[in-house]
Amino acid sequence: MTPQRLAIVVALLAVTALVVVGLLQMGGGSPSTAASQLTLAQMRSRLTGSPARLATLHDQAAKILPGGLPALRARLASLRGTPLVVNKWASWCAPCRAESGVFQQVSLARGRQVAFVGIDSNDDHGNAVAFLRSFPVSYPSYFDAGGQAGLAVTDSSFTPVTVFFNRQGGEYIHQGPYLQASKLERDVARYALS
Repeated sequence: MTPQRLAIVVALLAVTALVVVGLLQMGGGSPSTAASQLTLAQMRSRLTGSPARLATLHDQAAKILPGGLPALRARLASLRGTPLVVNKWASWCAPCRAESGVFQQVSLARGRQVAFVGIDSNDDHGNAVAFLRSFPVSYPSYFDAGGQAGLAVTDSSFTPVTVFFNRQGGEYIHQGPYLQASKLERDVARYALS
């Protein structure tokens, strides 16, 4: 092997190692924020006194609800006029796993003003339930086995994707994970509460 080829192979191995380490750190399996250590009871306690529409969501915290697209559409219709954040995720999706602590934190901070709803898209039901048992959020997700609900609401086959709806029904779509609470907070204020 020539010195040039050896240098290329070494460089490719180094880049590959960096990519693997980055992916492991990004989606490593467990959310890293302190908020992800809260229990369902602690989350519900923090959201006590929320308006009725939002309290109903909090009562279903970390549940995977059946019914797919029809049930999701009915829930979204019942929330018209309420600032809303819809997050499409899956338990197999490393970036989704990485952002779950951020969603727990921000949904607790904004849960008395903003409705949060999840779409568990193209996932294994058992894996999704197990994930939410370990890393609960203060709102329910709708099970979307075939991905139709996620595509209908987010207009994207990408995962994760988050859609913000303001009181007037205006929407903004963000593709990719939220890895910092400050960025999700900023977009909630800008697109849902505007």
